Amino acid sequence: MSLPLEPVLDEFDALEAQLADPVVLADQARYRTLMRRYGALKPAAEAARELQRVRRERAEAVALLRDPELAETAQEELAQLDEHAAALALTLQRALLPRDPFDDDDVIVEVRAAAGGDEASLFATEIVAMYHRYAETLGFTIEPLDSHATEVGGVSKASFEVHGRGAYRAFKYESGVHRVQRVPVTEAQGRIHTSTVTVAVLPEGEDAEVALSPADYRVDVYRASGPGGQSVNTTDSAVRITYKPGTPEELVVTCQDGKSQHKNKEKALTVLRARLLERERARAQAEEREARLVQIGSGERSEKIRTYNVPQSRVTDHRIGYTTHDLTGVLAGALGPLTEALAKADEARQLAQRGDDMLDERAAEAREARRGAA
Repeated sequence: MSLPLEPVLDEFDALEAQLADPVVLADQARYRTLMRRYGALKPAAEAARELQRVRRERAEAVALLRDPELAETAQEELAQLDEHAAALALTLQRALLPRDPFDDDDVIVEVRAAAGGDEASLFATEIVAMYHRYAETLGFTIEPLDSHATEVGGVSKASFEVHGRGAYRAFKYESGVHRVQRVPVTEAQGRIHTSTVTVAVLPEGEDAEVALSPADYRVDVYRASGPGGQSVNTTDSAVRITYKPGTPEELVVTCQDGKSQHKNKEKALTVLRARLLERERARAQAEEREARLVQIGSGERSEKIRTYNVPQSRVTDHRIGYTTHDLTGVLAGALGPLTEALAKADEARQLAQRGDDMLDERAAEAREARRGAA
């Protein structure tokens, strides 16, 4: 199945010409948009140009097969060129896969204790710490947004921002239900308990991507509190924003970890925009029936993307069947191998889907040709 190279190269050449245009250079918004597309397309264009060259050399080698003295050498060269062309074709296919437009964005991570009571809140604290360490290993910065401590030293929910180029790409596969199996410190009989937390990873995107009017939400202020309702703030600095209160679309966002009411309101609005953006994305994906690796469940024990089995020091990601026995390393933030495995599985799924789509297109073209001949 031959890959068409001209559309890729034509678009890339056109982008280069536009980026050199003084009119485009004067329009910074347009220039940034074109530069993003240029950067995304460049690997595909480089592979396409190399594949073009290999195809020319292959045509020359085929012509040499007619010469008895050069046929054997030409045959060996053809084998090498075909192998190189196959590798380049795969590189090109990967480069042309649709890129998540939010991959480079900052993210908001929300962690909530779900099934399991106090044990779930303790596990939620460990998950938050795991993500903080993971972000640090990647050179990202963390900014706390909201947290609600429990009396046993855990958190019922916590949210924070991760700042850094590629933050969403690094965290996007973490959304879903995480399950822990272990013996709680309060368990006298030594029985293993199962608890869960839910994780949501929301790309921030641009403010312009979400239309948000002050008429759409209500702002309430209150005093931030610690475990058991203990006051930890003597001023009304905590902020609660309710989007479209009393409607089926109602969303509630709280933020109390900032130093001022203004800061907390600003961050709460950022979280609200991110949630609305993610909701629209989810709706679009559902309508298009696209397969998703990322899915946030209700927190029930049966709904899980990953299990952390403490007695066996095992971590299993159920979406791809990935297992590691380095539980300590994972909880210390060593999520890189797991994230890479998930990204590769997602890429393989997209490549398979692309191949199926191309086969469907060829079949449709063949049917159309038969109808035309008839």
